Amino acid sequence: MRKKLDLVLEDLLIKKVAAEGKAIAYTPEGIVVFVEFAVPGDVVDVQVTKKKDNFFEGRILRIKKPSEQRLEPFCKHFGICGGCKWQPLPYELQLEAKQQQVYDQLVRIGHLEVPEISPIIGSEKTRLYRNKLEFSFSNRRWLVVAEEQESLSPAERCGLGFHVGRFFDKVLDIEQCWLQPEPSNAIRLFCKRYALDHGFEFYNLRENSGFIRNMFVRNNEAGDVMVILCFAYWADAIKDMLDALAEAFPQVKSLYYVVNEKLNDTIGDQECILYKGDDAIWETMEGLRFKIGPKSFYQTNAPQAYRLYSVAREFAGLTGDEVVYDLYTGTGTIAQFVSSRASKVVGIEYVPEAIEDARINADANGITNCEFIAGDMKDVLTDGFIAAHGRPDVIILDPPRAGVHPDVVKVILNARPRTIVYVSCNPASQARDIALMSALYRIDAVQPVDMFPQTHHVENVCKLTLK
Repeated sequence: MRKKLDLVLEDLLIKKVAAEGKAIAYTPEGIVVFVEFAVPGDVVDVQVTKKKDNFFEGRILRIKKPSEQRLEPFCKHFGICGGCKWQPLPYELQLEAKQQQVYDQLVRIGHLEVPEISPIIGSEKTRLYRNKLEFSFSNRRWLVVAEEQESLSPAERCGLGFHVGRFFDKVLDIEQCWLQPEPSNAIRLFCKRYALDHGFEFYNLRENSGFIRNMFVRNNEAGDVMVILCFAYWADAIKDMLDALAEAFPQVKSLYYVVNEKLNDTIGDQECILYKGDDAIWETMEGLRFKIGPKSFYQTNAPQAYRLYSVAREFAGLTGDEVVYDLYTGTGTIAQFVSSRASKVVGIEYVPEAIEDARINADANGITNCEFIAGDMKDVLTDGFIAAHGRPDVIILDPPRAGVHPDVVKVILNARPRTIVYVSCNPASQARDIALMSALYRIDAVQPVDMFPQTHHVENVCKLTLK
């Protein structure tokens, strides 16, 4: 068990927002203090939780004087739930902090030469903007006062909600979440009540025991809903619960279940069994329809995804004659979004189900100039692959947070496309990867896009041009 630090820093003035959603204050000696849930202008007492030679980390014990800019959090779970940490921060300050984050990662830390960074594109929705959430069942829900566990009945100990912070086994029971529009909350509460009323054993994440494990709720802009319920083993009770859910919520157009016997909750390698309704819901973007299945990747803020992809298409500078490679294509959304302005688009993605959806999407949209290939990027994208499929004029990159594998960077450099459009959810790994390309490419444009209001996360698009 980590030893508790007794150091309390009193009357600290919060100066500015820092990386990873924290804020910065300074001790009288000039030591940096990183504080969560603070707003510039707050005067606070801070309990130090981590002490290093050149910085401290801590949590607010008391707000002595709130900042004039501080807002009242709109969610009752604020401060305990791991999400939406910037609720007290006005949205314009959130955008300023994200703009600064992109600058810091590319210029101050990455030492890259960049033109003036365009003002961040804010989200029209700052609440209820997500189209996918995952909730976990737990028979030992997280309580602020741990001793309360022993005074509760087994049913009262059960919860359905989000993991707390970095703890895999701690689940906070959620009454109302402001991330996803209704009927998301109603469906979650119905499932919890049904499971309790019918004696379902909620999952124990430490012992890997129990019956009902987790659930996913997906929706589209049209209001259609997909629900995926996950169980640890097969039982007839699954069908009864699914029937009850379908009857209670006619908005559920697609209802799946998963029997997951593994030691983790991921369903990427599991069979999703369609119980009732359509096998997918569909999202529409600029006249194109995109299939969203239980395993499909689709940007979780759909209106902002349109703005993000519009930037990527603009940066690509297509005239209709180009060969475009869309790497980490997912379900082929960007590939098809740019296809009308290209001669040929080649999309590569690791997840076979996503590639299958990409092909279905292309067929549904009448697109014939897109080719989709499934496989590990560093294994698929080789010099031989490029020789067979044509040298790309433009490469669009939209990798996971870890960024691009060095072997993939080497192949890209060998291909020497005239333009690389790098879409990233992690400006730090983006800066690292661009540095590897900087001998051949310069940064001509940078456009941050806010996909996740109330959090510190930011998407960023860089246009790289061959020198």
